Amino acid sequence: MNIRRKLKAHAEVHTGALNDILFILLLFFLIVSTLANPNVVKVDNPRGKNDTKVKQSVVISIDKNRQMYLQQKPIVTDSLESELRKLFANRTDTPVIALNVDTAAYYGDFFKALNVGKRLKAKVVANIAGE
Repeated sequence: MNIRRKLKAHAEVHTGALNDILFILLLFFLIVSTLANPNVVKVDNPRGKNDTKVKQSVVISIDKNRQMYLQQKPIVTDSLESELRKLFANRTDTPVIALNVDTAAYYGDFFKALNVGKRLKAKVVANIAGE
């Protein structure tokens, strides 16, 4: 009696290394697919001749508590025009005002500052920043 079973050769392919390669390829394609956005429309944006950041002479900031700052000094909204006239008194070129406004700010103050810049014949660059 021969109780011993015969060893049969199994025709298997060892896929341990193949699993590693497939995992690396999967990660690669996932990363590349997040970087490539098919909904992007290529547009050539115009470039200015002058950089306004170099010419910025005055920065006006308005926070969400309706507090207005000229440079970093807090001021009253009604005295903005007189303060700007003092700053622009001896300037020969067109003054530039950078207007930084919080999105939660009262936009009446924003428009007041915009109108003051218009009356003083200054260029106003508005930057509305969120929290």
